[in-house]
Amino acid sequence: MSVITIFSGTFCRKEAVFDDILKKTGYSAVTDHNVAAKAAELSGMSEDKIRGAFSAKTSVFNKFTHEKERSVAWLRLAMAELLAGDNLLIEGFCGMLIPREISHVLRICLIADMRSRVLAAEKERKVSEKEANSLIHKYDEDRAAWVYSLFKLRDPWDASLYDAVFPTDKTPVPFISGFIEENLRSEIIKPTDLSQKIAADFIFAANVEVALAKEGHIVGVSARDGAVTLTINKHVLMLSRLEEDLKTIAQKVPGVKSVETRVGKGYHQTDVYRKYDFELPKLLLVDDEREFVQTLSERLLIRDMGSAIAYDGESALDLINDDEPEVMILDLKMPGIDGIEVLKRVKKSRPEIEVIILTGHGSEADKDVCMKLGAFAYLQKPVNIDVLSQTLKQAKEKMKQRKC
Repeated sequence: MSVITIFSGTFCRKEAVFDDILKKTGYSAVTDHNVAAKAAELSGMSEDKIRGAFSAKTSVFNKFTHEKERSVAWLRLAMAELLAGDNLLIEGFCGMLIPREISHVLRICLIADMRSRVLAAEKERKVSEKEANSLIHKYDEDRAAWVYSLFKLRDPWDASLYDAVFPTDKTPVPFISGFIEENLRSEIIKPTDLSQKIAADFIFAANVEVALAKEGHIVGVSARDGAVTLTINKHVLMLSRLEEDLKTIAQKVPGVKSVETRVGKGYHQTDVYRKYDFELPKLLLVDDEREFVQTLSERLLIRDMGSAIAYDGESALDLINDDEPEVMILDLKMPGIDGIEVLKRVKKSRPEIEVIILTGHGSEADKDVCMKLGAFAYLQKPVNIDVLSQTLKQAKEKMKQRKC
């Protein structure tokens, strides 16, 4: 039941090494695609959203929705459950989720010097040297962000993370696979009662983590023999209330015997812990009046409604394509692409987004046009913040009903 994990730079002969190991060992292959598919099945989230956790790019809404962190929680549970299988060769990001304390895992890193990677990319992708460099750096950014999020290490190829690091531009594939095959016979890599117990605790902790994530909480979770430790890594104003909330949720997970909370190193940094309220929409504010829209964003945040801001129509349309807001508050009079044109384009390309017009310059004719184009509501500035909050909740409710 030994396990091999491979984490690799792009264009580092990973496929050749992977195939040769499979041939020599007869192990079962597990890829990020397999883990993400299982995580999507477990969570009900789309596989594309789950796989977004592997990207260095983070949605502007993530500080409110914790979507990336929730995806990682589900990936961790999926990986923990898959780890119960026999003789696995795990390739990609998800192998890094396996705790270091599980000793029957042989951790391998494949990397090569940049020149050899560029040449390989040019040949494989039929691109120029400049394009190859850009491609490799983009992929390396994803790997570096992933490793930093898990271990707070800047170098994704840091030797402390692996049992062996192979420079594939200098090491023949048969040597690498032969080294791995030989080490699988070592007593150090063979499963023990202790390592299997730690693997079972991994599954248990992952179940607690997703139970908390489903309630909007993102905290560190570890477990041993049913005793759960929760680590809070962001500052919170009412710590004792949060601790009680976390304990109440965790104690409902079958098998939990005790729950302890503690603050981690990140708790003392200048950040604020925010539970995500799934009843509130991912909100985009679009208005060229910077002072007004920033103040509006702050007033909504007091009501636990986090929002992203765009100061012109073109930026708003870019955000829609990249970050998938659910509700938009849109001004009509803006330089460049005006609000009515933005509304038209949004309703054509992303009709599920609810658009609330908020303007100080519109007319009854403008209102008629906007409502015919599919706006959810038409409000005038200055707006009562309670009226706006209620309108936002109604827009979210309409979205929920549409999905049912």
